[in-house]
Amino acid sequence: MATKKTRMSLGEAGRRGGERVKDKYGSGYFSEIGEKGGNRLKESRGAEYFAEIGKKGGQAVKSKYGPGHFSEIGHRGGQKIRNLIERGKAAQNEAD
Repeated sequence: MATKKTRMSLGEAGRRGGERVKDKYGSGYFSEIGEKGGNRLKESRGAEYFAEIGKKGGQAVKSKYGPGHFSEIGHRGGQKIRNLIERGKAAQNEAD
């Protein structure tokens, strides 16, 4: 009796492959190979390459969201830090 084969999407194949690699080598493996790749790229293209692509990425974000986006996310980050500091101080006062 023949079984019907179902096609797997490219995304599903990648997900399954990634899970098998993680099971075999551990989740830290991805960090290791990413670091190796980044170092190799830095050696071949130079550190200026990263500055250039960072600048291009920043320009793309600015085009998409507008220049006020950066000040907005900076403000949100500052608020988060302020809240964390306040929570830390409150926890310290409770412990004392």
